Amino acid sequence: MGRYIARRLLQAIPMLFMISVVLFALVNIAPGGPLSGHGRSRRIRPEKAEILKRQFGLDKPLPIQYVIWLVGNDWMRVDADGDGVTESYGERRGILRGDFGFSYRNRQPVLEEIADRLPNTIYLMGVTLIVVGIIAIPLGAISAVRQYSVFDIVVTTLSFMGQAIPEFWLGLILILIFYAWLNNPFTGAPLLPSGGMQTFGMGFAIWDRIQHLILPVTMGMVGWVAWYSRFLRSGMLDVLHQDYVRTARAKGLSEHLVVYRHALKNAVIPLVTIFALDLPSIFAGSLYVELLFSWPGMGRLYYQAATGRDYPMLMAILIIGAGFMITANLLADIAYAYLDPRIRYD
Repeated sequence: MGRYIARRLLQAIPMLFMISVVLFALVNIAPGGPLSGHGRSRRIRPEKAEILKRQFGLDKPLPIQYVIWLVGNDWMRVDADGDGVTESYGERRGILRGDFGFSYRNRQPVLEEIADRLPNTIYLMGVTLIVVGIIAIPLGAISAVRQYSVFDIVVTTLSFMGQAIPEFWLGLILILIFYAWLNNPFTGAPLLPSGGMQTFGMGFAIWDRIQHLILPVTMGMVGWVAWYSRFLRSGMLDVLHQDYVRTARAKGLSEHLVVYRHALKNAVIPLVTIFALDLPSIFAGSLYVELLFSWPGMGRLYYQAATGRDYPMLMAILIIGAGFMITANLLADIAYAYLDPRIRYD
């Protein structure tokens, strides 16, 4: 297993390199440009635009820009004003040495902004995925065991509805009901807050944090619960008809032991793949949830970077997200070997 993990990690290096080349090209050839974000409030004078291009390195060919982004510009001097005097602003060491550059939007280091937002997204998405697992796995397993029962029909119907409901529409309905229509009978305030991580000006309070989590977690989990429960139900129905399950029953094992120790463990294996693909969302966050509920996380940061043509921030989020995706798939393969003893990696 250790040799397999080392081989996969080595394979990830050229994969990340190719992903970075493709992403860098796509981001830079997109309509508009990084300077368009500077001209929203006023028109930039041509001479100011040229200075900004030199400061950001945008006056160089795209391959040179990529090399600077990758390995830094220590090997070249930056003359931002064109007066023959080099300046320290704009110099960087490249992402290979942990320097993702400065945000075009606010001139702050990219990694500092990500470090500020990432814990908030992990907090929100972590709670959401825990709630999804607690709800979806029992629903899918019981629905498969009680196939075509009233419980199965109700869960199936609700699952189809959950998959069909647009996420942003669900969030608006939740705000309308629990913030605009329903009030706290004791205080007269809205029953649940409409956004943010905590009440403005209030210190840390557990109940206040829970209240601010209820609506965004509900909005984010509905589609996942619907998808995971349906997927697990399908896997359980297939496993329950396997020969080893019949053998376990013939040996006199209790139905509970047969279903939840033998069948469920094997039915969860395909679900691991789906979960691994969703795991990077812990980093990326949910765009609709964070925008609608003003959650200061990675999804909102990505939206601000995309609309502001903040290329260093966009590239950092996309590359780190790709790294998360590769790591998640590796973790899924390791989980396969743990869940299914028949799987071995040489």
